[in-house]
Amino acid sequence: MSFFLVLQKQLLQNYVVFTGFFLLSLIFIVPVYAMTELERVSLSDPGLENAFGAPIVENVNVYHQIQISADIQNNQKKSQTVVYLVQVKDDKGFVVSLGWISGQLTSLQKLTPSLSWVPEREGEFFAEIYVWEGLKNQNALDDFSTIQIHVS
Repeated sequence: MSFFLVLQKQLLQNYVVFTGFFLLSLIFIVPVYAMTELERVSLSDPGLENAFGAPIVENVNVYHQIQISADIQNNQKKSQTVVYLVQVKDDKGFVVSLGWISGQLTSLQKLTPSLSWVPEREGEFFAEIYVWEGLKNQNALDDFSTIQIHVS
């Protein structure tokens, strides 16, 4: 005499079949993809642009406005609140400029925000670009990027 028993759970489906003296167990795992905090939004292609949006490939001049930009993309199938934050440091590590833009990215949306900076002296500077969940909730949504800026 044989009988069949089927057990089913939400994410793990376990089918157990009993026949006489044999026990056969088949396990099917339903793949579930969970994003880590640093995978929710991607930060890529950081760069410098002039006031007209053209890439800056050479030195930056003192008192000339530049744009510090990067591509950010929401990798989720839901909206995500973001803060695009840029801080510029001098060669000694002192912050000489800090700015941010906050907003919301819709599902899978890609955006290229930029913040302006006008260097007031010559030297080596570093722009650090961050994408956070918020100013109060400073959870990083991706690793930060750094751009070296030579001002002459």
